[in-house]
Amino acid sequence: MKKIEILGIGCSKCVKTEEEVRKAAVNLGWKENEDFILEKVTKPDQIAARGVLMTPGVVMDGKVVCTGRIPREPEIITWLTS
Repeated sequence: MKKIEILGIGCSKCVKTEEEVRKAAVNLGWKENEDFILEKVTKPDQIAARGVLMTPGVVMDGKVVCTGRIPREPEIITWLTS
């Protein structure tokens, strides 16, 4: 099961990032809580502890894969399938 964390305090970019990541996973035929788990991290100290200084951020299985921008679906699919 892939663990995905969306880092951000709830701004529109963070919300859009969560939507895009979820959409990419569903487009792969994945089911939430079966194939992937998506968690939101909203506390600034927890975000900083992951080394992210600009949100939104995306962490997959403990590895920061994106910060400071909304990722595109092809990129997200690459992260999900690697």
